[in-house]
Amino acid sequence: MLWIGRLLGHDARWREEYEILVSVGIALILGVIAVFVSNTDTLHRFARFLRLTKETSYPSEWYSAFHHNPDCYVVLHLKGQRRLYGWPEEWPSRPAEGHFRIAEGEWLVGDERIPAAGVTAIVVSAKEVDMVEFLRIKVPEEEVE
Repeated sequence: MLWIGRLLGHDARWREEYEILVSVGIALILGVIAVFVSNTDTLHRFARFLRLTKETSYPSEWYSAFHHNPDCYVVLHLKGQRRLYGWPEEWPSRPAEGHFRIAEGEWLVGDERIPAAGVTAIVVSAKEVDMVEFLRIKVPEEEVE
């Protein structure tokens, strides 16, 4: 910091208020970098490249599946053989807690699609979900089995 001060032509005296300001600035920058690295799987991706691990930095495989399929419609297979098709607006980080919020919801009954008319979103407990299918595109009505 003294060197930077000399370059800028300022008096090269270190004062306490600068120490606090610089400490807070460095802490904020390091915090943002740490959050970025942990939320984007950067460190674990590098470790996988080096063949040191097969793990990800995500909290669960569930979270990882949703992270790697961001623009997919889903079919939620619910307990009792019910199936719900739609666009996942929100989903839980772990399968045992939280809720899904599904927009454009349609119930799949056999070969039939039953739209949830007048409903903007359906909230489903994650505990009710047995399996999740990810679909890249919206399935035309004639292709539903």
